[in-house]
Amino acid sequence: EFFGGAGGGAAQRGPVQGDDLRYDLTLTFEEAAKGCTREINIMRDETCTACKGSGAKPGSKVETCSNCQGSGQERVVQNTPFGRIQNVRTCSRCHGTGKIITEPCPKCKSRGKVRVSKRKTVKVPAGVDNGQVITVRGAGGLGERGGPAGDLLIVVNVRPHKLFKRDGYNLYIEMPLTFVQAALGAEVDIPTLGKPVKH
Repeated sequence: EFFGGAGGGAAQRGPVQGDDLRYDLTLTFEEAAKGCTREINIMRDETCTACKGSGAKPGSKVETCSNCQGSGQERVVQNTPFGRIQNVRTCSRCHGTGKIITEPCPKCKSRGKVRVSKRKTVKVPAGVDNGQVITVRGAGGLGERGGPAGDLLIVVNVRPHKLFKRDGYNLYIEMPLTFVQAALGAEVDIPTLGKPVKH
């Protein structure tokens, strides 16, 4: 048991957190600057309502794997120049579940989960920048064996503005002036994301 043991098997059979999901959200320049609320649709796995996540047809039996006795692990002995080495690997018959489904659930095809479209309300904070990631905890992929769900990672893409350029929290604008205005000075209306201001 030099290269394998109970520790690795216990870790593999324990709860596993679900995968993180990515969603690319495109915002206008004004939405990113002022903040907004957006409705998005994401595809994620949910527990199958027909089999309650077991993967077996309702009313059918789920048998303990006879190959690994329900442990989800099988031991393989190999003869090497260094002697006999025993390795532990995922059971080839039950694929690590420890159970054999004789009649698969017709709805999820023994997966125990189904792919569904979920509508999610996302609050975008004011001042969000291009490429920034908004994390929604627990809104990602379904966990395995009682593990927590993953996170939803919303990657922000901000459309460029026809007048303004952004540098951090500062806005820059090129303001055309006539020669007379530049030479003698003048009060002009300067556009902003709100009302124009005189300067």
